[in-house]
Amino acid sequence: MEKFSASIGFDNRLYQQDIAGSIAHARMLYTQGILSRKDFSDIEAGLLEIRTEIENGEFDWTDALEDVHMNIEQGLTDKIGEAGKKLHTGRSRNDQIATDMRLYLRDEVDQICTMLTNLQHVLVDVAEQEASTLLPGFTHMQTAQPVTLGHHILAWNEMFQRDYERFQDCRKRINVCPLGSAALAGTSYPIDRKMTGDELGFDSVSANSLDAVSDRDFLVEFAAHASLMMVHLSRICEELVWWSSEAYSFLDLGDGFCTGSSIMPQKKNPDIAELIRGKCGRVNGSLVSILMLMKGQPLAYNRDNQEDKEPVFDIVDTVRMCLDVFTQLVPVITFHRDKMEAAAAKGYATATDLADYLVMKNVPFRDAHEAVGKVVGYAVEQELSLSDIDLEQLQVFCPAAEQDVYEILSIQGSVRSRDHVGGTAPGRVRQAVVEARKFLHARKTKAG
Repeated sequence: MEKFSASIGFDNRLYQQDIAGSIAHARMLYTQGILSRKDFSDIEAGLLEIRTEIENGEFDWTDALEDVHMNIEQGLTDKIGEAGKKLHTGRSRNDQIATDMRLYLRDEVDQICTMLTNLQHVLVDVAEQEASTLLPGFTHMQTAQPVTLGHHILAWNEMFQRDYERFQDCRKRINVCPLGSAALAGTSYPIDRKMTGDELGFDSVSANSLDAVSDRDFLVEFAAHASLMMVHLSRICEELVWWSSEAYSFLDLGDGFCTGSSIMPQKKNPDIAELIRGKCGRVNGSLVSILMLMKGQPLAYNRDNQEDKEPVFDIVDTVRMCLDVFTQLVPVITFHRDKMEAAAAKGYATATDLADYLVMKNVPFRDAHEAVGKVVGYAVEQELSLSDIDLEQLQVFCPAAEQDVYEILSIQGSVRSRDHVGGTAPGRVRQAVVEARKFLHARKTKAG
């Protein structure tokens, strides 16, 4: 039973949060006249000493004491005597673990947001470098319209911008102090919850003790946001795998982020991108684990909640590792601009531009759409690109066409024509880069 019920094997990583919460609680008890000055001083000094022992690998953890809370409390009592037994006055392990998890997750969200910001800086830098690089844009994995690579990379940045905002919003609901709720009904001691919450950096204290000790919404919300962020990473890595294939050869991921085959010497496998793509499933699975853990629980605290930590810890570790590796990967990608541009020139990607051109010449859109379809059919039959069809032949299908039509039939002309907010024109990409940098700088200034 000790082995089955013990959580010390994984929750000992909460030692910093547990000690910080205990010191804040003890200081509040002293301020409220519940602890003597000497007892508080001994408790604080003992806890700080235990923290140093843990960090130096000198603290003895034991399954017999079940969890991080009881191990530290017993270690404190062994060190300072009777005063150590007074630390738990006015609290329960129920509000203690809820506090620890909120402190832990708040710190991790801050770290993840910093990593997202670093990644966005990298993406914006690459987008600026590739503002004029042409490649085919795809829908249904079919060539649709030409776009600029910088515009495509800024689309990735938009995904991570939303992720950042979701984590920041989630942080507001994480940063609520449950300490003082005790087991489920509060405590009869004259505690000052606001003091404790303020010392621990919480924005507010929980309004209901029953909810405070049993609420794990903040974990579910974090896991959901982490899962969506991993979906974004997975989608991007799918594109990198696709683009690095011999069939496309749009880019080279660099030897440091690929491996060879154990049997085929010519292979260069995009293993890192594939692993990130695969780890998305791992994080999504952890989200489902937490949801299933909570779905049948009545109020208030239940021992089931011991099972919330391992999936949350695994999500944090996986997300941070993937963000770190991906941020290192992006700057070393070599883009094969000539192959991208050659691919953009195929597939009649400027057909929509021709239709739009005809509409500007007062041809109804449906008529323009039909006429361009015939032009494409002719080009396929003759194995010509649209820009290679001479004007006289083009006017057989599109009488309204004039010499200026060739300005938009080239892929360069096509992307230049998308010159509006959110468009793919090189100038707009560079302007979007400037705006993105302003946004990231303002975020850094606010954080500082």
